[in-house]
Amino acid sequence: MAAITTELLLRAYRTGLFPMAEHRNDDEVFWVDPRRRGVLPLGGFRISRSLAKRLKKNDYTVTLNHAFPQTIGACAERHETWISHDIHNLYCALFEQGHAHSIEVWRDGALIGGVYGVTVGGAFCGESMFSRQRDGSKIALAWLVDLLNRTGFSLFDTQFLTPHLASLGAIEITRADYGKRLEAVRDDSADILSAPLASNGHDVVQRNTHTS
Repeated sequence: MAAITTELLLRAYRTGLFPMAEHRNDDEVFWVDPRRRGVLPLGGFRISRSLAKRLKKNDYTVTLNHAFPQTIGACAERHETWISHDIHNLYCALFEQGHAHSIEVWRDGALIGGVYGVTVGGAFCGESMFSRQRDGSKIALAWLVDLLNRTGFSLFDTQFLTPHLASLGAIEITRADYGKRLEAVRDDSADILSAPLASNGHDVVQRNTHTS
């Protein structure tokens, strides 16, 4: 792991690779290039009626980059995790350099959900998300998609397709297709910090045309 630098990691992302570890205490990582890749079309995020109702409530707050180490730490709070201590530290270093970002959801001062990832030009490479209360990660994703749509992004990489992500509109594409999409946007000048977060959840729902 000592040989992996943030520079090497960013170069890997530009070619479609990302690192994983076997377990939390693993001191080695392996590079992953899925044969089938999960992506979330930024114009196709699905907000169900129940999620829309939850988003419109004023009982939570959302922040950007306010608690990156806590967010990645919460994502690793599982019996089985690929986020080793070394990977945690590496992504925190990416965050300090401005290449990694997190969306955090709070309720009553407690962190209840979040998502983090790496930006590569016009691509946001989602790494992991978590929920400590119902719909915590869905709220984070909805606010993130809204922000990406307003800051010049055109590709949201979810790495793998899960039933949870599929229910929100994610699809699966081939490795070759992902490579073409990434190559087309990896030198774009998208900037996640170029616009503020939504003022409220109602605006997030209103800007999304795929409420069902």
